[in-house]
Amino acid sequence: MFVKLKSAFLFGIDAKPVDVEVDSARGLPSINIIGLAQGAAKESKDRALHALQNSGFKLPPRKITINLAPADVKKQGSYFDLAIALGLACISGVKMDVEGYVFASEVSLDGQLRGLSGIFPVGVFAKQNNLKLIVSKANEREAALSGASTYGFDSLLEVVNFLSGVINKKPTVFNIEMLSKTEISYGMDFSDIKGQMKAKRAALIAACGFHNMLLVGPPGVGKTMIAKRLPTILPDMSEDEILQTTKIYSIAGKLSESNPIVTKRPFRSPHTTSSDVSLIGGGVNANPGEITLAHNGILFLDEFPEFKRNVLEVLRQPMEDGVVTVSRAAAKITYPSNFMLVASMNPCKCGYYGSKKRECSCTIAQIKQYRSKVSGPIMDRIDIQVNVDEVDYDKLASERLNDGFSSSSMKAVVEKVYKIQKNRFSNTDIHYNSQMGEKELEKYCKLSKQSREIVKLAVERFGLSGRSYSKILKLARTISDIESSEDILPIHVKEAVSYRIMDWDV
Repeated sequence: MFVKLKSAFLFGIDAKPVDVEVDSARGLPSINIIGLAQGAAKESKDRALHALQNSGFKLPPRKITINLAPADVKKQGSYFDLAIALGLACISGVKMDVEGYVFASEVSLDGQLRGLSGIFPVGVFAKQNNLKLIVSKANEREAALSGASTYGFDSLLEVVNFLSGVINKKPTVFNIEMLSKTEISYGMDFSDIKGQMKAKRAALIAACGFHNMLLVGPPGVGKTMIAKRLPTILPDMSEDEILQTTKIYSIAGKLSESNPIVTKRPFRSPHTTSSDVSLIGGGVNANPGEITLAHNGILFLDEFPEFKRNVLEVLRQPMEDGVVTVSRAAAKITYPSNFMLVASMNPCKCGYYGSKKRECSCTIAQIKQYRSKVSGPIMDRIDIQVNVDEVDYDKLASERLNDGFSSSSMKAVVEKVYKIQKNRFSNTDIHYNSQMGEKELEKYCKLSKQSREIVKLAVERFGLSGRSYSKILKLARTISDIESSEDILPIHVKEAVSYRIMDWDV
């Protein structure tokens, strides 16, 4: 007797289909699993066998073979437990209608169904292929949020009774569009920050064009406050961004009943002791790292020079390409990593170089050594580099003023600029000015003779690289979009150049 059921497993942030084929033939009683099953997948047959026996089913004394197709792809995880158990139940003589379903659940030895991490991508796969999904009760809500018709059960016996027609059950379906439209509250606002007009202007430009940004200043001037408020002014996530980001968090096991879907743009802030593996991803199963968890959002690196140099250097390729490839013995997986890097640092080791309130205790050699921890190639990839100065007491003690830099007013500008970019880059993979390539720069960043002279002077005087030249053009394009100017004017170029030159020479 032969039976085939559909299941899936995770590869990267997507679910890949697997046909679970179960066949019985004459021969010595045995159960073999083939099809490059690895680790937990190889053990699925043992869990399924005991689950069936403890649920009251008896297998025939025949040679049983379980094949996971396609056979040339390594399969890992316990996603196939339920499909294998149901296939064995069919072999034992139970009549069930398994057509049109995807089965994804771990099965315990007593026949109970257990939840899995990364079930959301399986739901997306089921919806895209017009299939119904059967999972554990613990995964029902998360899987249903993908839009798939989802059935959640507590035990293997319940699933068998449902597929046999003994019990009826309606599918659980959630509307992701309704959930994505719920109002998002951050509990913080840019109006909380007193003074720092230049830094807030820089934050607005960064948010409009998704530009990387570095904040440099003494301790306590508001660098972290600015960074943490950036998500409040970023444009709302599109449905595709919500689906993609939720897939990532589902795989990482970071979804919960209170946070079943990611509608806020991510804000990741790893500690300075983080390793390169925790940042880019890795481990035995090539799990996603912080830069992938920050996809479509912000990666905030506070105390930038305190990170190990090799940790910062691994950011170079993802910052350019928007993806990161993690190679391990078990798999080679490419994860998305289109994040906005926001970093902050002190101007020197003691933190008070250039301070008007406290005297710096560092020597010139110590200052240079401290700054050298951040390499030139990394600095070159940061679009906006801005000094954050100390705020006078009068401004700190004053009441909150309406200086035009509240989160609501700034977000309105960001949304306007985002629409301009969306129309500009329609039918392309580009969403923001910061993602433009050479062809787009040539097409959308044409400069007047006066503007070219300004850029030429900056490049020659400060020894700026070709990448810095491109960054200036992208920034100028974003600034002109903020000012609703179709042309890039000299004043826009001057402001863009000012964000590429740090005022901290020793």
